[in-house]
Amino acid sequence: SGINGVIRPGIVHRIDKDTSGLLVVAKNDAAHLSLAKQIEEKTCRRTYIALLEGNLKNDCGTVTTYIGRDSKDRVKMAVVEPNRGKLAITDYTVLKRYKEGYTLCRFDLHTGRTHQIRVHARYLSHPVVGDPVYGVKKQKFSLNGQLLHAWKLQFIHPATNEEVSFEAPLPDYFIAVLNKLTEI
Repeated sequence: SGINGVIRPGIVHRIDKDTSGLLVVAKNDAAHLSLAKQIEEKTCRRTYIALLEGNLKNDCGTVTTYIGRDSKDRVKMAVVEPNRGKLAITDYTVLKRYKEGYTLCRFDLHTGRTHQIRVHARYLSHPVVGDPVYGVKKQKFSLNGQLLHAWKLQFIHPATNEEVSFEAPLPDYFIAVLNKLTEI
């Protein structure tokens, strides 16, 4: 697709810098328009896996806030008043808890705001491990980015009209950190 020009041809949606996992890239303009519409209408399902600092209180829940630019640091996003941001909804489910004080979570996006999962994790007082913007400054692990992974994408294929689903396994560096932890 040429919709996003020569710099990002065919890119339908983005993931944050230093986030691993799946992206949707369209082969042609018709596919691009169809996929972009599914994301806009929230029929494309996006699921992420993240390792969080600390132990989440609840096994599952939904975070519903408004996200906009942080008033003190324009590079960051933040939970803001409704008139200053856009609605952001994220479901989370605890997958594993670790004795060392970490929680592995699944995040299902209902909306797609800039840094949404990272901001919502921080809002829950459990930032993503390795997050250089919203996370804990002193890290136990030597990482080059946050442990946030775009794990699964489901959408209607633009040509066949059939639902398709794709999964990307966790990267080696993510698995290496998990292997150092002891499950509760």
